[in-house]
Amino acid sequence: MSDPAPQSGFVSLVSAGPGDPELLTLKAARCLAEAEVVLFDDLASGPVLDHANPAAELIAVGKRAGRPSARQEVVNQLIVQHAQAGRRVVRLKSGDAGIFGRLEEELVALAEARIPFEIVPGVTSASAAAAAMGIPLTRRLTARRVQFVTGADITGQLPQDINWAALADPSVTTVVFMGQRSFPQLAQGLQAHGLPGTTPALFAEAVGHPGQRLVPSTVADLARMLQDQGPASQPGLILYGPLALPKWGD
Repeated sequence: MSDPAPQSGFVSLVSAGPGDPELLTLKAARCLAEAEVVLFDDLASGPVLDHANPAAELIAVGKRAGRPSARQEVVNQLIVQHAQAGRRVVRLKSGDAGIFGRLEEELVALAEARIPFEIVPGVTSASAAAAAMGIPLTRRLTARRVQFVTGADITGQLPQDINWAALADPSVTTVVFMGQRSFPQLAQGLQAHGLPGTTPALFAEAVGHPGQRLVPSTVADLARMLQDQGPASQPGLILYGPLALPKWGD
């Protein structure tokens, strides 16, 4: 960015991938190794932080549903303050920060403060979950479109402005982020708009972490499972569509 603030540092907005440190990009690892300050999310901690400069200041700023969390405006302020002190800052976010990662709010704060930055993309948990299950996200003729949607609005509830025709399209691979609580209600609406309850579905929990769990199912059965299991203890996503179950293997 041109015309930075006087004596400003530099911010790398780094996507860490789903949690497996081997899924870090080479550029992400280099940024961590050169950082003076790392502000990290809960899901981008653990072994990923082993790549950080040993002398770097590590600051947890994670946000998790239902738990005490740093407010986004506080996170923005911390990023700006450390950069204005002339430090090399890494804002470490899980998955790919451009997908439901509130990346834009931090970009706006940096642009308003005239602080130079770069965006380092990462492996989204959707791609990692599909790879772990041994399935693609697209297939010619069968699934020619992929859509990433959120299952929660700012209140944590199912969004009200859903494009039901798009989400109930049986020839699309749909990935629902932050949808464990709302999926039973979402599944009811999908079936009411024509999506068969037998449509393959995959629940992927703690993708890329040692406790990773993959549960192949159907839309109807997965809705019942999530309804019965109560509040989520681990982050998860839901993938449904014609490719959600592999057609090979045992």
